[in-house]
Amino acid sequence: MNGEGNQVANQTTNVQTAQAQSPQQPIQTPVQNPQVQNVQAVTPQVQAQTQAQPQGQAATAEQNGQEQKENVQKNETKDDAKKENQVGNLVDKTVGKAFGVVPGVITKAAHGFSFASGIAKNDTSKFKVQKSSGEELKKELDRVQNESKDYISSSDKDDKMRIERDKNKKMTSYRYKVKDTRGKIISNTFEAASISDVRVFLQNEGYEVVEIKERSKYDVDLNFNTKIKTGNLAFMLTQLSTYIKAGVPLINSVRILAKQTQNAAEKKILNKVVYELVVGEKFSVALEKQGKSFPNLLVNMVKTSEMTGDLASTLDEMAAYYTETEKSRKAMKSALIYPAVILTATIAALAFIIIYVVPQFVGMFSSNGAELPGITKFVIAMSDFLSANWWKIILLIIALIMVYKWLFKNVQSFRKSMQTFYMHLPIFGNIIIYNEVSTITRTFASLLNHNVFITDSMEILSKLSNNEIYKEIINRTLINLSKGGKISDSFKGEWAFPIVAYEMLVTGESTGQLGLMMEKVAEHFAQLHSNSVTAIKSLIEPVVILVLAGGVGFIIMSIIVPMFDLYGQI
Repeated sequence: MNGEGNQVANQTTNVQTAQAQSPQQPIQTPVQNPQVQNVQAVTPQVQAQTQAQPQGQAATAEQNGQEQKENVQKNETKDDAKKENQVGNLVDKTVGKAFGVVPGVITKAAHGFSFASGIAKNDTSKFKVQKSSGEELKKELDRVQNESKDYISSSDKDDKMRIERDKNKKMTSYRYKVKDTRGKIISNTFEAASISDVRVFLQNEGYEVVEIKERSKYDVDLNFNTKIKTGNLAFMLTQLSTYIKAGVPLINSVRILAKQTQNAAEKKILNKVVYELVVGEKFSVALEKQGKSFPNLLVNMVKTSEMTGDLASTLDEMAAYYTETEKSRKAMKSALIYPAVILTATIAALAFIIIYVVPQFVGMFSSNGAELPGITKFVIAMSDFLSANWWKIILLIIALIMVYKWLFKNVQSFRKSMQTFYMHLPIFGNIIIYNEVSTITRTFASLLNHNVFITDSMEILSKLSNNEIYKEIINRTLINLSKGGKISDSFKGEWAFPIVAYEMLVTGESTGQLGLMMEKVAEHFAQLHSNSVTAIKSLIEPVVILVLAGGVGFIIMSIIVPMFDLYGQI
């Protein structure tokens, strides 16, 4: 207020001085600021005197007054800004102390769920992906999985506890014989708490009980914890979906599947599923209690469909998925079996010629005292070695195969090294990569489209493949998600994940269409896999023919050359 008073006094003095020097002439001074209106209200005499000034001197006075008004406005703006900064700093300090952790939590949550929403715009370019492997990766993964158990729903916890309790519960295995409606005798095994439970269950299923007895220690059950074949599983799911759509209850639908199958192992599994449904278990829990008989993917899909009430369509999708998986598996098997059979036949033909045909000519050459060339001596030496040690070679090959299979199954580092070697082979390596990427992305798309939790999805994907390279990538993804990273962060720069698949993964995350993008990736690489298998088949045949022709030609040359020399001597 003191500053404003001084400015008013100065302005009044300037106007009075101008009045004393000039005759009065009326003019109008524009007022543009409320603060200036206050100044004019305080000094009404100044306005009256100003109207009497000449035109030239009044303009000067008006300019001086305008400058004073601008100075007032600038000073007020600075004071207001200073006050706002002080208040803002005070608020920042208070909020920062109280909620300093909130921004980091929000950022991590946005990054962690960006795969589903596609709208999180946080910058994760500075997120550091840990490229751990081996034991270090396993320890970190165990830590994340233990922490994630705190977020399992109460319903899932109850289901898991009940499954674990039933696993630890002492069940007796019984051998039974029953007669079906056609009079056929069926024999199988069943685990239950008592013999009466088995009898009641079999009678409720429409069988005539012939005999039930507890299994002895010498009674071997070959149908223990058998996994249902993928092709049979796809057909079962199709049938089950059809029955449910026709209005048949779920329990009766599974009963039909159990009665129609001719496979003893599958019949036992389906009967146990029916038993669990009869006692009141959910379908997903009944499947999960069968151990490895049903894939984890199917169990989780069924669990999700139970919450949404759309079991039939889920079964249809799973049937289509396993049909495509079986088709890819057969194509892969065909691509590997065909060259293996041709190569084995080639080696067998060459061995037969060397072991049984070549020795017939050796006696003829020796009796005539012919000078043998180097190529013939080499073939004869090879023939003598194989003739004397062929059984040792076969035993050595069998032993090497057994050792290789044991190491591949039980030693992770060895398995990873061999898989890395196979995946870097020309042509064959691409077939493996295309098959793995197609399988992983197709499964991931199904999980996303059915709203399966991301942690469960990653665990399913890690168990889906036996390839250690992809299992490590998926496990690192699970760890990075727990730290606020995105799914694409773990796949960036991985040589086993093609750039096309990575870019579509990034696009799916950013647009919120990750499930759709993964479906397109699966279709693309499934087509590439099919094309590669076809190319392998067309390429293997001429290559094997060339190898066989070269080997046979080499042996024939070793025989013909000394024969010409022998004819020359005659």
